[in-house]
Formats: sequence, C-alpha cells, structure tokens
Amino acid sequence: MLHATSELEFSNEKNTEDTSQLASLAPSGDASPSEKNSPGLPEKTGYPDSVYVMAANIFQGIRFEKSPEQVLIKYGNEPLRSLPESEDEALQRSSYELAFNALKFQDILETMLIDSYILPSTTIPDHLSSLIIVMLYDFQERKFQARLFSDNEEPIAEVQEVENLLNSFKTKLAAALARCRIKHDALSIYHILPETVRNQELRASTLPLYAWINTCKISPEEVFYSLKKKGYNKVTSVLHIDDKVYAVDQHCYDVLIFPSHLKNDLLNIDLFKEYKLIFQDKSRSLAVHSVRALLNMDDDILMVNTGSWYTVAHMSVLTNNNTSKIFVCGVKSQAKDPDLKNLFTKMGCKNIQILHETFLNTEPKDHRLQKVKVILLLPHCSGLGVSNPVEFILNEHEDTGLLKDFSQGGTSEDKLHILAQQQYEQLTHAMKFTKAQAVVYCTCSVYPEENEAVVKKALEFQDLGIKVQPYRNTLCYWKLTHSSRHSTNSSSSVESSDLLSHGQS
Repeated sequence: MLHATSELEFSNEKNTEDTSQLASLAPSGDASPSEKNSPGLPEKTGYPDSVYVMAANIFQGIRFEKSPEQVLIKYGNEPLRSLPESEDEALQRSSYELAFNALKFQDILETMLIDSYILPSTTIPDHLSSLIIVMLYDFQERKFQARLFSDNEEPIAEVQEVENLLNSFKTKLAAALARCRIKHDALSIYHILPETVRNQELRASTLPLYAWINTCKISPEEVFYSLKKKGYNKVTSVLHIDDKVYAVDQHCYDVLIFPSHLKNDLLNIDLFKEYKLIFQDKSRSLAVHSVRALLNMDDDILMVNTGSWYTVAHMSVLTNNNTSKIFVCGVKSQAKDPDLKNLFTKMGCKNIQILHETFLNTEPKDHRLQKVKVILLLPHCSGLGVSNPVEFILNEHEDTGLLKDFSQGGTSEDKLHILAQQQYEQLTHAMKFTKAQAVVYCTCSVYPEENEAVVKKALEFQDLGIKVQPYRNTLCYWKLTHSSRHSTNSSSSVESSDLLSHGQS
C-alpha cells in the first residue's frame, strides 16, 4: 500500500512634520495583514544589534543577484562578523522575518538608497550593503522614528555606523519612499508586492496554531484541566474568536487548535516548556496519524527526511504502546546523536533508532529493517504550499534559500524539475523495500509535479517482479477549512488538503 499525503498549508509620530507626512505609507484601513490582525500593538521600536547582523547575513545568502547592467548596489562576498548564534527562538524568528521582508522589497530599498543620494554621495563599504538593506527596511517600518535601546544590549560598531548614516538621511529617505509609492500608485509598499505574495501573507496572518499532546507525559484530560486553570476555554471552533480558547482537531484526536494571537502567551505556560504540548503544523500530524492507522502492534517504521525532530517524537508517542521501532534515516553527523537522544528522553520517547546512511544508500535488505511495514517519506520540496515560510524553515530545518521562491510566489521550472526528480528517486527506492506494505508520501507543495505526477510516474515504472502484489492507487480527502476568509479557487488554496492513498490489493 502506498500512501501519498499532499498537505497545502495554508503560513510614535513625533518626528518632524515633513518626515512624518512622507513616511505615512497607508491609511489605517489599508494596513498590511500583520497590522490588521494586531490591534493595540505598540509602535515598532527596532531590534537588538545582534538581530540586524544575523538578518544581514541571512539576506546576504539569499539576495537576488542581478546582471552587471542592472546592478545598483555592490554587495560584499563575506558575512559580517557576528556574535555566537543565539538559541533564543524569538531572536532567530525576528532575524529571519527581517531578512525575508528585506528580500521581498530589495528592489525598492535599493532604489531608495540611490534616489535619496545616500549613494553615491557617501562611501559605503561593500560588506555593509546587506546590513544597510535590512536596517533600511526596519527604519521605514518604524516610519523613520528613532530606535529604542535596551540597557543590557551589547552595541555592535557596524550597526551603530549604519544607523547613524540612515538617521542623517531620514527626510530624504522618506521622500524617496513616497515617490516610489506614488510611482506605483500604491497605498503602501506592501501593495507593490505581487498579488500571490500578498495573498500568501494574508493567509499566514489568519491561520490558527496547532499543537499535539505528548501522551507519553500527560493525558488529554489533564491538558484540558491545566488549560482551564490558565483561563483557556474549550470550544468547538476557534474561528473569528479573540478570547483564550482552543478546540480539538476533527481529524487528529491528539491535536489542539488555538487562535494565532495566543502564541506568545502559550509559550510561557508549563505545558509547552515541559514538552507536554508541542507546536507543529498539522500536515506533519496528518502524516504520522496516516502511518499509525496502517500499523499492527509489532510493525516497524522507517522515516525519511523528517526535518523537524518533533515529527519523529510524535510518531514515537503514537506507537508508545506498541513494540514498534522507529528508524530515522539520514542523520548526517554522529555529533548530533547526544542532542537528539537528550531531546527524545525529555519527551519520553524510547523506541527511536538513528541511521546515519542516506536513504538512497540504505539497502532494502538491511537486516535492521526487515520488520519495517510502513515508510514515511517527507521529501524536500518547493514548500510553496506553506503560508509562513519563516516558521517552516525554523521548525522543519529547511534551506533558507526557500525564501527566494516565497518572495516571488513561485518556483522556477528548472528547480521544480530537479526536486521532482529527487522525489521520484526516493519514492521508487522506497517501493523496493519488499517487506514494506505502505509508503506515506507527504509534501508541502501546491505543484502537481511534486505530488500526483511523482506518484503516478512511480506507479507506472514500479518493478512488478519485486513484490507479490504491486502498489495501486486509491484516493481520499481531508477537509481543512480554517476560515471563510481563506476561500479561493486558485491553485494555492489553503481551504482544503488532500490525502492521496495508494494501496496494495
């Protein structure tokens, strides 16, 4: 039986009068999604110096390269010297979001630097160009107001230098931004973005949060009681509700749904700190529940390209009462073993074994894998079914290069072809495991080339001589309606997600 899951997620006005007027990018009724859905938030005050440096280095690795005749600004080849990478999730998220926003508006930000005469009237070292771009994006987001500093913040000389430069040109920068907005007849620079990108951001701002219950450490009833003590009420739906509420997912009995605005509050409660509740996108929960439904008590599982280790942990939790073993393929560095084992121990997971071979180098006749009955294949994909790329990259340990595709709302045909070929090779290799009875294939892509087309091709060219009964195609659907606001007829709809199932007769 071959199961293929295609999951479409779908992630102070006190300056001089002239600057304030020029920097007024949009009326309140035409704010960006983040502004529309965050009533009462304080004015943006800037980031710590370390976030700007981290964001600049991320941007440096993903920025758009231009042909020589189109180059406006020269970028250096070396990253900025930075402090040791922070493990603070909030700082990492801020850095990635800042770099991603700067990437989306790279052309406009470069034009502003030229139009305001910062360039070529000042000499800016090439290695600071990425830092200038990310700091300029944040500067215009703050409507060119001064940044607020923290007393315990360690200043970084390059950040201070760029900040002084931008502050000295703030009126000219605001004027350049206003001219750009007028040129594009746009209420704000947000409205200059392609419609596909704007729709993607709107979806990301309205999607709920999903968290699964670690039943190795706590029962659902205990979770409900604990949440009740914290002021959370159980409801049948979290749509359009701003209170402290949650609902139980209709497809996965151990998954809870929360309104998105509650994330910071939830991260501070013990249930999340103690690995009793774990935030993760529902696509991964659907995948592991699909596997669980196909297992007998003593069947083993092989997981490929897992991305987030929480996916492995969830699979372990769902099979806690079985004698099943979970083999995780492709952990490249043995140095990661102690950290992974420590994480799994904290989460109460005991049936996980790590394999260091890549999947394509793993032999179907490997003696360790002869009881594997289900293979969970989570291939690298375009990820264009995801609405919040930053969360996807951080949670699933994906390549930051995905941000380039997200910023344009699409993937090039060449890249799509390469990904589809890799997916086909992995899927056909999975089908060579003669003892396996099912393969669950899960992507976060909206492209048929990475979903139906890959599965169809693999079924057509399967080696009919290696199994008593060949794989065949069956089909079922899971409806994931989050909100009427998501309803769309486009190929990137987040209103529904499909489970494509392929089974042995």
